[in-house]
Amino acid sequence: MLLDLFRRRRAAEPAAVPTDAQALLQRLEWTVIRRLDGLLQGDHRTLMRGAGLDLADLREYRHHDDVRHMDWNVTARLQLPHVRVFTEDREMAAWFLLDLSASVDFGSGQRRKRELLQAFTAVLARLIGRHGNRIGAMLYGAGGDAAVDAVLPARGGRTQVLQLLHRLCRPRSGAMRGGNGPTRLADLLSAAALGIRQRSAVFVVSDFISEPGWEAPLGELARRHDVVAVRLLDPLERELPDLGLIPIRDAETGEQVLVDTHDPGFRRRFAALAARRETTLRDSLARAGVDTLELSTADDLVEAVLRFVALRRRWPGRLRSPLSGPVAQGAAA
Repeated sequence: MLLDLFRRRRAAEPAAVPTDAQALLQRLEWTVIRRLDGLLQGDHRTLMRGAGLDLADLREYRHHDDVRHMDWNVTARLQLPHVRVFTEDREMAAWFLLDLSASVDFGSGQRRKRELLQAFTAVLARLIGRHGNRIGAMLYGAGGDAAVDAVLPARGGRTQVLQLLHRLCRPRSGAMRGGNGPTRLADLLSAAALGIRQRSAVFVVSDFISEPGWEAPLGELARRHDVVAVRLLDPLERELPDLGLIPIRDAETGEQVLVDTHDPGFRRRFAALAARRETTLRDSLARAGVDTLELSTADDLVEAVLRFVALRRRWPGRLRSPLSGPVAQGAAA
């Protein structure tokens, strides 16, 4: 069924782009992309490394690397296996695996995680696509069901970015009701492993609030592609303020409970559970061998992208910790 969906999308001609997508992209081009153009010196290719003729960097060997790229002189001198990383000498494809499940609609401030996903995807797709590279996307939960329900085959041009943004701007059916079932991120990653044939840069944009079992598919995807896990989060997911007696609803199952946030013991237990989840999630991403970028609804998108690019330039393919917090900021300084 997934391959049939690919064929139907590939055969269809691009339709007229609605004004909502155009307005969003135009706003981001003025407020974000223009700022990045003045700050990102060099070339966008530092985000996308591959097989080519121009040597980009050297790094330590990892178990899935091609031994044909081994630099034996550096290996002998440092007594550690090192491989060469080349700048891609042909156009590449960048794929966005987008989790649009109900939990992404959450936001405690002026911006929801879904809006952050839209902005990040628009900025990266425009920056990468305008240099001749192709942009593709797989959407999970866009229609309200817990499934991969939209595939946008990789194409180039500004119209392709607008088509993607139009899909992201569509309201989810049943988004306010919830109860559509928990997210199974493994389904999205497995679909990408089957559908993305050419080696690509893959951005997995999700809050990673999911049923277990996504770690193995993510690691499999990282063995074939340059994968970046973009984690969406909100400050309220880490620590609850004293708000008194409030109802809390699970956006994906519809379950609702009444909690007393005035109780210090409850807030401490919540913070401890959140901290344990943070540790488990970061360990899982590290074991999968992917680069990780954390985007908070309270952060500035430009600063987050700049931190990410700075560390990718310094340690391409070696970044394993989220790009937020005082440690990452100090490393980027």
